[in-house]
Amino acid sequence: MMSRITVLARNNYFILLLLFIGWNIAYLDRMVISVALTSIGTDLQLEASSLGIVLSSFFAGYALMQIPGGWLADKYGSKRVMIVALVMWSLFTALTGLAWSLVSLLVIRFLFGIGESGFPAASSKAIAEYFPKAERAKAQSAMLSSNAFGAALAPLVAAPMMLWLGWRMMFVVIALLGFVLVAVYAVFLRKPAQKEEVQKKTSGRSMSMKDLLQTPIMWKLVVAWFGLDVVLWGFASWLPSYLLKVRHLDLLQAGVVASLPFFAGGVAMILGGWLVDKYFVGREKYFVIMVEILGALFLYLMFTTQALQTAVIYQILSAFFLYAGFAGIWALPLKVLPTEVMGSATGMINFGGQVAGFVSPMVMGFLISAFNGSYDAAFWFLILSAVISIIACLTLGNAQRSLQMKVAGVEEA
Repeated sequence: MMSRITVLARNNYFILLLLFIGWNIAYLDRMVISVALTSIGTDLQLEASSLGIVLSSFFAGYALMQIPGGWLADKYGSKRVMIVALVMWSLFTALTGLAWSLVSLLVIRFLFGIGESGFPAASSKAIAEYFPKAERAKAQSAMLSSNAFGAALAPLVAAPMMLWLGWRMMFVVIALLGFVLVAVYAVFLRKPAQKEEVQKKTSGRSMSMKDLLQTPIMWKLVVAWFGLDVVLWGFASWLPSYLLKVRHLDLLQAGVVASLPFFAGGVAMILGGWLVDKYFVGREKYFVIMVEILGALFLYLMFTTQALQTAVIYQILSAFFLYAGFAGIWALPLKVLPTEVMGSATGMINFGGQVAGFVSPMVMGFLISAFNGSYDAAFWFLILSAVISIIACLTLGNAQRSLQMKVAGVEEA
C-alpha cells in the first residue's frame, strides 16, 4: 500500500489531477452561491445591489491576500498552504448556509475569500515544482481549465440540491467534499524531486518579490488579467440570474443552460494552452487579443438577440473565446520566471484578477438595479472591461524577452 502511494506521489500527472480536482471543488464552493442568489435574496429580502455586494465580498478577502498568499507558498511550500486553504474555504462554505442577514453573509464571504486566497499561488507553485519549464504552460492550462469546469458544475450540482435540500443545507453538504480532499492532499502531496535542469551556481542573488514589483511587464499582465477576469466573473456571477429573470427559464433549465458556456470554456483553456505552446511562442499577446475580441463580440450578440436558442449559442461561443485567453496571459510567467518566485508572481497577477472579482459582480448588481432590472448596461460594462484587457496586451511589446532580460539581470547583479 505504501509503495503504491509513493509511486502515485511521484507521478507528475497524478499530482496534476489532484490539483485539477482541488480547483474544481474551489470553484464549485464559491460559485454555487450564484445559483442560490435568487433564493437567498427572497429569504433575506435583499435587492440586486445588495446581492452584488455579497458576491463581491468574497473577492475583497480573496484579492487582499493574493500577494501574501504567494509569498507564503514560496516560503513554506505549496502543500502546507493548499491544505490550510482547503480547510478554511470548506469551513466557510458550510457557514454560508447558516447566514441570517446581509451583514452575516458579508462577513462569512469575506473570510471565505481570505481562507481560499493561498490556493491559486500555491497550486501554480506546485506546477513549477513538479513540471519542467517546457511543460508548464500546458500543465497550467489543464489545471486552470477547472475554473471553467467548476463554474459549469456549480449550476448542475446546485440546482437539483436546492430543490431537494434547500439552499442552506446545500452549502453544508458541498463543504464536505473539501474536507475529504484535505486528507487526500495530506497523503499524496510531497516535496518533489527537482526535475528541472540544475541551475547554474553564480555569485549573483536570486529574484525576489521586490524585483517582481519593480518589473513593468508584471503590472501590465496584472491589468490584462484584471480586464479579462472582470468579464469572466461578471459572466459567471450573473448568468444564472439573467437566464431566470430575462430569458424566463425555470431553475433546472437555467442550471443546465448556465453550465454549457463553462464546459466550452474548459475545453478552450486546454486547447489554448496547446495553441500557445505550438504556434504563439513569443507572440502570446496576439493570441489573447484575438480571442478577447471574438469573446466580446459574441457577448454583445448574446444579450441583443431576441431568440433564446441563438442567445445560448452566442453565450457558449463567448465563453469559449474568453476562457481561451487564460492560456496566453498565464504562459509568460510560467515559461520565464524561476520556480523560487512562482508563488509570488502568480499571487501578483492573480491579485488583478481578484480585484476584478470584487468589482465585477458589485458593479453589475448596481447597474441592474439602476436600470430597473435590465442587464444591458451590465453587459456593456463587461465589454468595456475586455477592451481594457486588450489595450494592456497591446502595450506588452516583446514580453517574453523583457522578462528573460529582467531575470538575467537579477541573477548577474
